[in-house]
Amino acid sequence: MSSGKVKAAQLWGKSKEDLVKQLGELKTELGQLRIQKIVSSSTKLNKIHDLRKSIARILTIINAKQRAQLRLFYKNKKYLPLDLRSKQTRAIRRRLSPEDKARTLEKTKKRQTHFPQRKFAVKA
Repeated sequence: MSSGKVKAAQLWGKSKEDLVKQLGELKTELGQLRIQKIVSSSTKLNKIHDLRKSIARILTIINAKQRAQLRLFYKNKKYLPLDLRSKQTRAIRRRLSPEDKARTLEKTKKRQTHFPQRKFAVKA
């Protein structure tokens, strides 16, 4: 049986196998506590709460490590999976890229050179 809460800072150094093993232990302990809660009148709700939160911490770190590995894998690829792309807003995602925004057509270039913006001197 594990003692107390699991600290997230300690989990980052562990390998995935260790995390999965610890996760299994916590889940079995949680199952035993739930059975005890049903059988006996003395409830250990705080212990159950701590176990559930510890399980959530371990799963969070496993998922974060997996996402980091996927980011490394897709780093120089042409396309990135949707869930790894930056969310932002719909309008920002559809906005023109800086290169596309800077592009000008031949016709526009000619018009700008032949008909530049007129300069006016204003009398004071």
